[in-house]
Amino acid sequence: MQSNPLIMKYLFFAFVFLFITNTNAQTEAETQVKQTIERFFEGFHKQDTTIMKSLIYKEMKLQSIGKNKEGIVQLITTKTSDFIKSIASIPKDQKFEEKLLSFNIQIDGNMANVWTKYEFWFNEQFSHCGVNSFQLIKEDDNWKIFYLVDTRRRKGCQE
Repeated sequence: MQSNPLIMKYLFFAFVFLFITNTNAQTEAETQVKQTIERFFEGFHKQDTTIMKSLIYKEMKLQSIGKNKEGIVQLITTKTSDFIKSIASIPKDQKFEEKLLSFNIQIDGNMANVWTKYEFWFNEQFSHCGVNSFQLIKEDDNWKIFYLVDTRRRKGCQE
């Protein structure tokens, strides 16, 4: 059976169109998710709780994994309201910056996961490093953060 060149050409262009459409849609969603995280940190650095709250889905779960002074691994949970208050209460003469070093974004429908390596600097001195793992939900065409867990360590930051 011979293939029809016209049908083959049509199928080829249909495949290319679908591939480009899916790729662009994914890229657009990834861009929106990344912008949500970047905007959250803009509010964080400006101590603008209004910006931060606008990017949080209802009550965000917030946790940190690190070691205490005895070297024992701990999982610490912080209330969203306590986190927001702590950021707002940092004295204005204190400089803090969380530098996001990379983004790994995965999306499935209305859920996204973002893994960001970071370094945290306080008064221009290195404090610690780790990763943030964000879970987001898309609600009314807006991405909102509903879960954030991070790791914190002072050594092995270049690994």
